[in-house]
Amino acid sequence: VQLQASGGGSVQAGGSLRLSCAVSGRTLASHVMGWFRQAPEKEREFVAAVRWGTISTIYADSVKGRFTIFSVNSKNTLLLEMNGLKPEDTGVYYCAATPSLAYGTWSDTKKYDFWGQGTLVTVSS
Repeated sequence: VQLQASGGGSVQAGGSLRLSCAVSGRTLASHVMGWFRQAPEKEREFVAAVRWGTISTIYADSVKGRFTIFSVNSKNTLLLEMNGLKPEDTGVYYCAATPSLAYGTWSDTKKYDFWGQGTLVTVSS
């Protein structure tokens, strides 16, 4: 599976961005797709995940109610709609995929096999 993230940019607090992750190389039935982020000098952290082609999702508490993750099967694309952005949302955002994962471990960075290159999101106050 090859992943290509895009859509990052610079916005002011309260603004919105939509991140995209183009997926190629394999059919994605039952794959779990996730978004993670890494702020400067911090560990990579979980943001949100979805099982491909379903509405089964999970979010980090810090983004719940502001971010929405969903997949567009016809375009083999994973999206992350980000609203109400805050300065603490700043970081490099990565999309990731894994063929099979128990729901309780979707937030575990180490469980994902495939990673995109990252796209930078900067939120100014």
